[in-house]
Amino acid sequence: MRILLTILFASFLLGCNEQAVITEKAIRPIAWSKVAETNLKQLRTLSGIVAPVEATDLSFEVIGKVQTVEVKLGETVTAGQILAQLNHRSFELSLRSAQAELDKANAAMAEAKSTFERYDKLVKQGLVSQSGFDNAKATFDSSRSAVGVAQAQLDIANKNLQDSTLLAPYDGIITKRLIEPSQQIGAGQAAFEIEGNHGLEVEVLVPETLIQELKQDTVLAIRFPVLIGITMQGRINEIGTRAQSANAFPVTVILAETNNKLRAGMTAEVDFVFDGIGRTGYTGKTIAIPMSALRAGLDQKSYVFVYDATAKVVHLRQVQTENILNNRVYLSSGLANGEIIATAGVAFLRDGQKVTLLDHTTQRFN
Repeated sequence: MRILLTILFASFLLGCNEQAVITEKAIRPIAWSKVAETNLKQLRTLSGIVAPVEATDLSFEVIGKVQTVEVKLGETVTAGQILAQLNHRSFELSLRSAQAELDKANAAMAEAKSTFERYDKLVKQGLVSQSGFDNAKATFDSSRSAVGVAQAQLDIANKNLQDSTLLAPYDGIITKRLIEPSQQIGAGQAAFEIEGNHGLEVEVLVPETLIQELKQDTVLAIRFPVLIGITMQGRINEIGTRAQSANAFPVTVILAETNNKLRAGMTAEVDFVFDGIGRTGYTGKTIAIPMSALRAGLDQKSYVFVYDATAKVVHLRQVQTENILNNRVYLSSGLANGEIIATAGVAFLRDGQKVTLLDHTTQRFN
C-alpha cells in the first residue's frame, strides 16, 4: 500500500512540471474582390440568318439561247471570268447589218456634203437659187444625223454581242446555277447567284421594344447552334428605320471573324446587351458581383459577406438583386463602391467571423 501511494505522488509531481499547451483556432482565409459601380445590363438573345456581305443574281442583258455554261455550282471564280455564253450568230449578224447601215449612211453623207459645198460656191456667184442651196444644206444636215443614228445602232449591236457573254463581276463562289446549254433565256432572267469573298453578316429582326437601345458599330457576341462552343464577335452595321413583319426592324451585324465551317443560310444567335431596368423597376448605377458571392436567405432574400478591415471580420449584409448576366449579379442596394466582399465559400462563413484576405497571386484549386 505504501509503495502504491509513493507511485501516485511521484506521478502528480511530474504532471505539475509539464507546461500547459494552448491551442488557437485557425483564422479562415477568404477569396475576395473589391466591388465597383457599373451600369445595369440586360441581355436579349435573338435568332438571325447568316448571309454574305456581298451577293447578287447574275443575268444576261440580252435575250438568246444558251450556248455554253463554263462554271459549276460551288465553283470559285475570279473577276472577269467567263461564266456562260449565248449563241453569237444572231448578234454577229446584227453587228454586220449595223456596220453596213453605217457605211451606207457615211456614203450618203459624203455625197450630200459634196453637193452642199458645190451649192455653197454657186449661190455666192448667183448661179443657183437660194432655195436650191437650202435644200442641199438640209440634205447634208439630215445625212449627218443619219450617220449618228447608224453609229449608235452599231454601238448597240456591238454591246449586245459583248453582253451575250456573262462575266463574273468580282471574286466569289457560285451558289446557284439556274441555266443549262440550249436553254432559251430572257433578258434579266437570273442565270447564277454569286457570293463575294468579303465576309459574312447576320440578318436579324429586332422588336420595336429594343430597337431604340441599339447603336451603330456596337460589338455583339454571336453563337451558332451547329457550331457548338464557338462564339464570334460582330459589329452592328445597319439599323433599319422601317418595321417589317410583326413590328420588327431589320438589323445587320457584320462578323469580325471568319470560320471555314460557317455557311450562308445557317442560324445565328445574337446577344444584345443594353442598359435596362431591374426586376424591381430600378434604373441607374448598380454593383456587379459574382454569383458565388451571393448567399440565399429566407423569403427570397439575398446576402453577402462584407469585410471589415478594422476588425478583420466579415459581416452578413442583405442586398437587393436586380438582374443576372454572364454569371454576375447586379445589385441596386446593400453595397457601396469600393467595399470588399467574400466571393467564394460563403456557405461556410458566419456573421462576425474572423478572416484573412487570400493573396490574389496565390493559385487556388477547386
